[in-house]
Amino acid sequence: MEAILRNQYVVDWITIILFSSIFFMVLAKTTYYSRFLNYIILPFNNKYIFLYQKKDKLFNWFSIFFSIFQLLNFSLFIYFINKIFFQFPEEHQFGAYLIIFTSLFLFLVIKILLQFGNGFIFNANKVISEIVFKKLAYLNYSGIVMLFANLILNYVLQESKTVIFISILLVFIINAIGWITTLRNHQNFLASNFVYFILYLCALEIAPIIIVGNYLIDRSL
Repeated sequence: MEAILRNQYVVDWITIILFSSIFFMVLAKTTYYSRFLNYIILPFNNKYIFLYQKKDKLFNWFSIFFSIFQLLNFSLFIYFINKIFFQFPEEHQFGAYLIIFTSLFLFLVIKILLQFGNGFIFNANKVISEIVFKKLAYLNYSGIVMLFANLILNYVLQESKTVIFISILLVFIINAIGWITTLRNHQNFLASNFVYFILYLCALEIAPIIIVGNYLIDRSL
């Protein structure tokens, strides 16, 4: 009986997280319907970027709603990775999710602040703002992939490593498209600041991936 109650508790809080994330996506859609229609085809069409990168940039409710949506789903996806690969105790699972969510939120905020700090140092606030806008747009779009992955992992194919690997691949492809688009649109600026761009790339983009990858490999061995 105790095991059944614990499992029901786990399902309940995960369901609340999933519905909360969907709520923010629906809120973004209903509040900014035409913008949402352009955004939903982002990996296949750059119309969203061209229409909105020079307007309200990051500080608008559409981006905020989708950032919350993305954080909720990415945190839950990382939670599932920990649960499937590392089998932590059930009684600590919601607490683990809160730690993951808080860590992701702080990392994203600090990373954005450092990027704007670079823009201030090099007197390139406008260009940096556009770059951050594009990268965050593609990152938030990845949350849609995470939503479907989380739904499958929680309700259909529980503990499926295949779903996890396919989802990671799709997220990588989406963000790679974003990086390629950003590099192509700002190649002159990046070329004139090539050394600093490489340092930024290593410190804030590649290093976190290596650290997380090594952690996952060590824990799975």
